[in-house]
Amino acid sequence: MARRLRPVGTDFVETAPVRLVFAREVSAGPEAVFRALAEDVSGWSDWFPAVTLARAAADGAGREVRLRGGTRFEETVLAAEAPRTYAYRVDATNAPGIRALVEEWRLTPTARGTRVQWTFAADGTALFRAGLTLGRAGLGRAFRGAVTALDRRLTPAHA
Repeated sequence: MARRLRPVGTDFVETAPVRLVFAREVSAGPEAVFRALAEDVSGWSDWFPAVTLARAAADGAGREVRLRGGTRFEETVLAAEAPRTYAYRVDATNAPGIRALVEEWRLTPTARGTRVQWTFAADGTALFRAGLTLGRAGLGRAFRGAVTALDRRLTPAHA
């Protein structure tokens, strides 16, 4: 696989050269959403269509993820603060151009459920950064579709 990426921490979410932030409100409560993100890692492929495989690694301190098209990631969990924050860093990938990548999921209770905010914080070559900026709309659609599918899975009334 393996191009090793720069090891960054959770502060990278605020300082990354490219930060894509998406949010959506769901009916499910923060505890249920957090469990789906942080504890049911293998379930990601059931609700996030781009994910073909996800599994916990390193006794839960890491993750292995595969996406449609063959992209693979080895990740380290940086924060698992139930039921508010789940964040992970990509340590190695077969994707070109990436130098550092952290994804953070913030969960905020609302009157109707949970506000789910996903921040995709990255650094890479100029071509990679430009591609992310151009691909923002597609990532946003993928996020909205995935979170909607997750909400349906967690909220029986949506079934």
